[in-house]
Amino acid sequence: MTQLGQSGGGALVDLFGRTKVVIGVVHLAPLPGAPRYDGEAIEAIYQRGLDDAKAYLDGGCDGVIVENHGDIPFAKPDDIGPETAAYMAVVSDRIRRELGRPIGINVLANAAIPALAIASAAGAGFVRVNQWANAYVANEGFVEGESGRAARYRARLRANGIRIFADAHVKHGAHAIVADRPVEELVKDLVFFDADAIIATGQRTGHAADLGYTSKIKQAAGLPTLVGSGVTPDNAKDILAIVDGVIIASALKHDGVWWNQVDSARVKAFMGGLKR
Repeated sequence: MTQLGQSGGGALVDLFGRTKVVIGVVHLAPLPGAPRYDGEAIEAIYQRGLDDAKAYLDGGCDGVIVENHGDIPFAKPDDIGPETAAYMAVVSDRIRRELGRPIGINVLANAAIPALAIASAAGAGFVRVNQWANAYVANEGFVEGESGRAARYRARLRANGIRIFADAHVKHGAHAIVADRPVEELVKDLVFFDADAIIATGQRTGHAADLGYTSKIKQAAGLPTLVGSGVTPDNAKDILAIVDGVIIASALKHDGVWWNQVDSARVKAFMGGLKR
């Protein structure tokens, strides 16, 4: 029987066959049902997602996360329509089938149950959950940890093999609600609630986390730890000297802008720099 709070710690090796990984983020264009969706043909949205994933993986990344980042402003979990999960499942399945590499799912904002449904349908290996335990105040309002509901839903799907990558002190939020407890204790809560990997971030998309803060999270976790924002060619080696992986998007897009498509030349240069 698995002990409480112990996932085994081998999520990166199990998923990627490596102890150090680089994961690119496929920022999907606005999907039908989102405020910024302008009627673009769904096949074009799928193709853009597939092209971005291919650019990451052909350039040497170990895997990708598929994310509905175009669906700004993000809704809270209970307000996300079933159409989001449906469209994301289709594009995620296409990416996995065509490219044959590990993929993850992140449904914004903090929609762990739709993410698990998509992952199960599309054969994804993991989901990212921005608030797995405790609570915080985000752009979307008060956001509660999803672990209790989501873990039970995953069990009902017989999908316990889908790993949980959980953020600690996630970006775009204020954590004053739990400020009476140090970040190390909040990380231990994620471990206790059966997260498989921990993600450290800066304050916003594209903002780098302080290395000392990142080191605290890594030391408290005792699990694979990744940095999920602000990774660039200039700081990647310093970050990877502390943690086990990076999740990168903005720095590998055309002109370094997150909503642009992935620049394959930037990906190859970034991965080449890491190897050197």
